[in-house]
Amino acid sequence: MFKRNSLLDERSTWITSVVLIVGMLAVVVLHALPPEHAWHLDGSVVSLLGKYLTYMLLALAVDLIWGYLGILSLGHGAFFALGGYAMGLYLTAQQAPLAPWQGVLAHFPVAALAVVLAPGLLALIFGWLAFRSRVTGVYFSIITQALTFALMLAFNRNEMDMGGSTGLTRFDELLGFSLASEGMSVALFVASGVAVLLAFWGCKAVTRSRLGRVCMATRDAEARVRFIGYRVEHVKLAVFVLSAMIAGIAGALYVPQVGIINPSTFAPLFSIEVVVWVALGGRATLYGALLGALVVNYLKTLLTGVMPDAWLFLLGGLFVVVTLFLPQGVAGLMARLRRRREVTA
Repeated sequence: MFKRNSLLDERSTWITSVVLIVGMLAVVVLHALPPEHAWHLDGSVVSLLGKYLTYMLLALAVDLIWGYLGILSLGHGAFFALGGYAMGLYLTAQQAPLAPWQGVLAHFPVAALAVVLAPGLLALIFGWLAFRSRVTGVYFSIITQALTFALMLAFNRNEMDMGGSTGLTRFDELLGFSLASEGMSVALFVASGVAVLLAFWGCKAVTRSRLGRVCMATRDAEARVRFIGYRVEHVKLAVFVLSAMIAGIAGALYVPQVGIINPSTFAPLFSIEVVVWVALGGRATLYGALLGALVVNYLKTLLTGVMPDAWLFLLGGLFVVVTLFLPQGVAGLMARLRRRREVTA
């Protein structure tokens, strides 16, 4: 059984990787077609797909700690937003001076470090305080939600020099290249796709390692893992910080493609949406998180244009349906159908 599950896991990894690579190549090729061609993709569509990829990267981060470690975070939007603000400050500095304490972010290498260090440091401090106190379950979910809500209120204040409620916007260039150009749209799309692919492989490597096995054991029987002698709080903290850094990279790639970052990204509702993506796709699969993020956000793009006031009700209904009828998500449904075919054969 273990060998069979390993083979299925290996196959799903390769299939996901091939689909991501082929999808990226297809978008680049279709964009390169003449504008009058029926299959041509313009820059706005490429940017929209790039935004979907950043959401897929964020979903990976949540699945890593929720699916494999059993930690339900309702505040991962905070790490996403911190990475976005670090990139937003760098982009703002290309056209206007920053506040004195922010001036160091005008340099791209420093901003790139801040993209991972800011969410990573917050996760380190927050996680150390929470895990050493053995805060788990619904209590951890509540305090992560309180964390992102507190940050939303803080970033709304003009004293933060982060644009207040308006946020940061009107970005012109990145690394000397115009963000309005078609080439930059494609470059950011490819960068987002490569980031998703690398993060997927990295998370897969973590879950297959000894650390990953300890994570799953902690998820299923934390008391037993402690009894064996593992420092469970250290395991949780390491994976939590890694997940926050991935979320920060997703936020940094999101900002230049969307053109704005504001405190609404810290809103608890956004973090809850991310959990819905992962639940729909299927926890503890990684590829299910990618699928869920893509499907839900595509539906959101379609339905908010037709019935904007009903989208939140539809999202809530979708979460209820998945919880009642698809507890393992779409990935679990696909696995059951595959096993049924094998039994029939």
